[in-house]
Amino acid sequence: MQMVMEEAELRVKKSLPMEVHLPNTSSHNKTIGSSNSGAYYGLDSGLGSLDPKKRKGLCEPLEKAFNIGAREQLDGEIARMFYMGGLSFHFARNPHYVRAFKNAFLGYVPPAYNALRTTLLQKEKSNIEHLLEPIKGEQKNKFFISNLLIDAIREIGPKKVVQVVTDNAPVCKAAGLLVESRFQHIFWTPCIVHTLNLALKSICSPSPHPRYDDIMEECGWIAKVSSDVFSIKKFIVNHSMRLAMFNEHSKLKLLSVYDTRFASTIVMLKRFKQIKHGLEHMEDDVEKARAVKEKILDEYFWVDIDYILRFTAPIYEMLRMADTDTPCLHLIYEWWDSMIEKVKIAIFRKERKQLNDSSRFFYMVHGILVERRTKSSAPLHGLAYSLNPRYYSEQWLEEAPSHVAPHQDLEVILEKKKCIDRYFSNEYERRKVNEENAAFASFFLHFSSSNSINDRAFMALINWWIVHGASTPTRQSFALRLLGQPCSSSCCERNWSTYNFIHYMKMNKMTPQRAEDLVFVHTNLRLLLRRSPIYKECVSQLWDVGGDGFDSMALEDAGVLKIADLSLEEPELETVLFSSVDNVNDE
Repeated sequence: MQMVMEEAELRVKKSLPMEVHLPNTSSHNKTIGSSNSGAYYGLDSGLGSLDPKKRKGLCEPLEKAFNIGAREQLDGEIARMFYMGGLSFHFARNPHYVRAFKNAFLGYVPPAYNALRTTLLQKEKSNIEHLLEPIKGEQKNKFFISNLLIDAIREIGPKKVVQVVTDNAPVCKAAGLLVESRFQHIFWTPCIVHTLNLALKSICSPSPHPRYDDIMEECGWIAKVSSDVFSIKKFIVNHSMRLAMFNEHSKLKLLSVYDTRFASTIVMLKRFKQIKHGLEHMEDDVEKARAVKEKILDEYFWVDIDYILRFTAPIYEMLRMADTDTPCLHLIYEWWDSMIEKVKIAIFRKERKQLNDSSRFFYMVHGILVERRTKSSAPLHGLAYSLNPRYYSEQWLEEAPSHVAPHQDLEVILEKKKCIDRYFSNEYERRKVNEENAAFASFFLHFSSSNSINDRAFMALINWWIVHGASTPTRQSFALRLLGQPCSSSCCERNWSTYNFIHYMKMNKMTPQRAEDLVFVHTNLRLLLRRSPIYKECVSQLWDVGGDGFDSMALEDAGVLKIADLSLEEPELETVLFSSVDNVNDE
C-alpha cells in the first residue's frame, strides 16, 4: 500500500521505539529490548544473547577459556550477513573468507558451508519467529491499518497528502474509508494494477462456483490451455535430458513465473509462443512423453494461445502502463474505454462478426471488465480526468466517435462533484469553484485565447496549467496536485522480488523449503532492523534503501536492482532460470 503526496508517492515505514545494542566479540550479554513491553531478546541465537539466568548452568570457566559466547555471537552476525545480503553459501568455501576472519580474530574459524545452510539458518529462523510474536499478535484489521496510515499522515503533514492507494482487499478499503473520515481532503483510491490483475484472473482462471457458471462455460477453455502450458513446462524442467534438448533448440529460457506476479498466466503464454520453435524440435520417443509431444505439435493448441494473447493484449498493456509511480491518475478513464474497445475488436475479428453484432464470449469478458472497473472507480479519477485540457481539444474529440468532453460525461461529472463537495463545505467557495470549472470547460474568459486553446492538445499538462491557469487559482491548484499523481500501489509491492533475490541464476538448486526459510529470514531481519533506532542513526543507516537490489551484486548483464525494479518486462526475466533437476543438492 502507499500514500501519495503532491509530487511523488510517499513510502513510509514506521519505527517503533526499541533499544538496540550491537554485539562485539568481547561481550556476549548485549540485548535488544522493547521499551514498551520490557521484554529482552538474545543476540547470540538470532538477535541477542541467551537469558543470563539460563546460562548459569553452563560451565563458566570452560566458557571463558574458549570464549564460546563471543564465538556463537560472531557466527550469528556472519550468518545474518549471508541471509540479508543474498550471498551464495559457496562463498563460505572461499579461502580468502576463512583467512580474513582467522587473521582478524586469532584462532576464530568462521561458520562453514553446511552450518550456514542448516543449523545456523534454523536457529535464526526460530529466533526471528520468537521476535515476531508481538507483531504477529497484533490484529491486522481495518482499525490497525488505518491507525498506521493516520500516524504516518500526521508525521508528514495532512496538507501534503492527496490520496492513499492500496490494493482492493476489503480490509484495505475499510481502512481507507476510515482515513477519509478522519481527513476530509484525503481520498482512498484502489490500485488499478490489482484491479486489472483480478480481471485477468477472472477471465483466464474463473473460480468453480455456481455464481460463475456462465463464465466457466465461455472462458473455461482458456484455463485448459493455461493448464496444458504449465504442465508442459513442468514436464520439461523436471527431466534433465529433455531440458537439454529444449535448450539446444531455443535461445530463450523457460520462465519461473510465480502466482504472486501480476498477469502470471499471460506472461507464461507469451513466453511459450516465443519458444514454440524450440519446443517443436525436441525429439523424444519415450512413451510417457507422447501426450506432451502431441500437444506441442497440435496447431489448434497454438491457435488458442495466439487468440488468448490477442484479446488480452489490451488488458495486459494497460496493466503495464499503470504499473508505475509516474503520473497517470488523469489517464485512467481513457485507458479503460480504449482497452475495452480494443478487446471487443480482437474478439469480434476472431469470430468474424461486425462490431454491432452480438457475441456471448465478449459479453462475459465485458461483464468482468465493467464489474472490476466499477469496483475500482474513485472520485479522484473523475476529477483528475476533468482537469486534463487535452480531453477538451478538437484534436482528441475527433480521434474516435466515442470520445466525449469530460463536462459532457455524466459519470465524470458525478465523481467530480463528490470531490468538490468534500473539498469545499462552504457554499460560496463551492460556487466559485464551479464557475472556474465552467470557464475552463467552455473556453470562457482567459481560456478563450487562441494560444490557450491550441496548447491544450500539445503542451505538457503541468506546463499548460502553469502558463494558462492563473485566472482560476483554485482549479490550477487542483491540477498541479492531481496531475502528478500515480494510480497504483504496485510499485511498492514487488511481490516476487525477494524470492527472486534469494533464488536466482547462481543459487537455483536449493530445495523449496530452504529457499522459503531464507526468504523468511531475509525479509524479517530487515523488518526488525528497520524498527530500531540504529536504522537511521549509525554508519549503516538506510543500508537497504535500494530494497533487495545492489549494483555490486549484478547478475551478468542484469543487476539484482534491475530485476527488483522491473515491472513486466519479460526479457529481463530471462535471468530466472530452471535447474536441470528441481530438487537436488543446495548451493
